[in-house]
Amino acid sequence: MIITAADDPKTLVSSDWLAAHLKDPDIRIFDASWSLPDADRDAKAEYEKKHIQGARFFDIDEIADNRSELPHMAPPIEKFMSRMRAMGVGDGHQVVVYDGTGVFSAARVWWLFRLMGKTDVAVLDGGMPKWLADGHKTTSAPPTIRDRHMTVEPRRDLVRDVTEVARAAKLGDHSIIDARAPARFRGDAPEPREGLRAGHIPGAKNLFYQDLLNNDGTMKPPNALRTVFNDAGIDLQKPAITTCGSGVTAAILSLALERIGKTDHSLYDGSWSEWGMYADLPIATGAA
Repeated sequence: MIITAADDPKTLVSSDWLAAHLKDPDIRIFDASWSLPDADRDAKAEYEKKHIQGARFFDIDEIADNRSELPHMAPPIEKFMSRMRAMGVGDGHQVVVYDGTGVFSAARVWWLFRLMGKTDVAVLDGGMPKWLADGHKTTSAPPTIRDRHMTVEPRRDLVRDVTEVARAAKLGDHSIIDARAPARFRGDAPEPREGLRAGHIPGAKNLFYQDLLNNDGTMKPPNALRTVFNDAGIDLQKPAITTCGSGVTAAILSLALERIGKTDHSLYDGSWSEWGMYADLPIATGAA
């Protein structure tokens, strides 16, 4: 079992790191698998059939602000705290989040914990596919849960609303980075959600989230990540705002920025699900 210097319990850990710490009393694991509605997958059913020992299921669509018409917006503080307590997750815990794809929706939950002021949280690099490929075991047994008190200190600087993003786009004082596939960014492909215009936020740069990943679904090392950002024409000297379709893959960009040591980044929670819905917001098409 190899534990590398790349393992960082505040951003990203390997399957071997998690295997070595699996029985630590203060480790808490989440399966945060999620997919777009047209993917025809049932993440909760997959979790119940097979998950890492001790893992709880984090439902991105339920642990959200369900008062909003936008998908899986960040939940109210009280809701987040109550859901975590009910799942036995609280102060003093090291959280590790994974998903069934690799590095995908787990990054969204990493960002949510950070938004709530929790820094002892990491994404499992390569997720369930890498865990299995490395020969680690799974179970269908439910975890043992005991209540745990949680306190939060919300980080308002980690999230941006549509007014703030519109201002940043107009002034050009932030690097707005869009994680969607290039065809969606250019406006050449339809959006998976009905009723949305095609295109991107004016001034945004496109960095498809998959370009940050290796072929096995793990995240590229920091030096390679920095090269990817630079090759996409992103000015890393400016504060960054990450965006995507609905605030999920934007968090992969946020995780990558954190991995290269850039801390002045925030996530546009409404993302294109919001921007693309309103006709009075400007859009751009074609390559940036």
